[in-house]
Amino acid sequence: MRSNLRLWYLLSFALLIGCQRGGGGESKEPLVPVAVSAVQRGTVRQALTYSCDIKAELEVKVFSKIPDRIERYFVNDGDHVRRGDPVASIAATTIGQAVRQAEAGLAAARAQHGNVTTEFERAERLYKEDAISTQQFEAIQAQYKAVSAQLEHAQAGLATARSQMSDATVTSPIDGLIGMRYSEAGDMASPAVPLVSVVQMDRVKIEFSATEDDLGKLAVGQKAEVRVRSHPDTAFEGKIQKISPVLDPVTRMATVEVLLPNPGHRLKPGMYAEVDVTVGIIENTLVVPRESVLEATSLEHANGTRRVVKNFFVYVVNDSDRAEQRKLEVAYLNQTHAAVRVGVAVGERLVVSGQNNLRDGVAVLIPGAGSAGEAPAVADTTGPVEQKAR
Repeated sequence: MRSNLRLWYLLSFALLIGCQRGGGGESKEPLVPVAVSAVQRGTVRQALTYSCDIKAELEVKVFSKIPDRIERYFVNDGDHVRRGDPVASIAATTIGQAVRQAEAGLAAARAQHGNVTTEFERAERLYKEDAISTQQFEAIQAQYKAVSAQLEHAQAGLATARSQMSDATVTSPIDGLIGMRYSEAGDMASPAVPLVSVVQMDRVKIEFSATEDDLGKLAVGQKAEVRVRSHPDTAFEGKIQKISPVLDPVTRMATVEVLLPNPGHRLKPGMYAEVDVTVGIIENTLVVPRESVLEATSLEHANGTRRVVKNFFVYVVNDSDRAEQRKLEVAYLNQTHAAVRVGVAVGERLVVSGQNNLRDGVAVLIPGAGSAGEAPAVADTTGPVEQKAR
């Protein structure tokens, strides 16, 4: 068995040597196929990306103060309403009886007040003529004050009953759209369960939580781009409206609010969105594709301490069609591109595919190249390059 395995290795090696020999018996160096792109300068937009839900600028839930049966809804989802428009009517049998009782009580109080008032005015004239004693007058006066107080009490009771009766017709507190109906006619209304929600969505807002590191890069007024799945080719523009002055003590994060116009109401509350907040612009910088960059982590000693350092490398193809490794000084890096300070030059042929098979000085083959030293660029990094960091 071992002899057969050894024979197989020998045959494979001989075949490999034979394939690498030319007609004159000379050894030919194998070429590593790669794809290249010319290094160019561009403008890089630095951004922070967050995922969150869209909310209406203002949303109000409308409740019934009366715990009774819903008699009728006056609105449906999506209807426009103005402040004070009726939304629903609630059965108020008990309150109606209370109103009638209060009206009857007020009528009785007024009748009694009229009788006592007449008697009080008569006693007042007699008292001025010394026809009755002070004690008699004060007794009638006290009775008059008590009846007057009873009249005011009856009037207040009727006003309260009528106010409760008016609560049977639930109205919208703001102008807007009916976002959702939470019940149907015939259901029992409860002060703890909303009847409808009313939203104002001519503008929408997005709230996300930012870390302590991100807070130093965010500021009120910064531009933000919002994208949703229902409009994948459209970037909706807004601005940071406010940043919470305090952080959540549990998550150590602060709430940031982005506000943006919503013409045509294309953005709906509840939609899932991605927000890109521009935090900086790097102009006229060397830009290389992220996939062309190789990373290497090392442990370095400095001033008696150890630290983990991440180094970045790329391969370029020199005039001899050989790979040359370059160490980069990176100004900004994310999942798509890298902004480079030092390491490559404009016009150099950057390896963007096949770099994992290279080492310094290896001869390369550029498929599609017309001749040595010429290679078609497979990527173009001129112009603005949007870069995102999470």
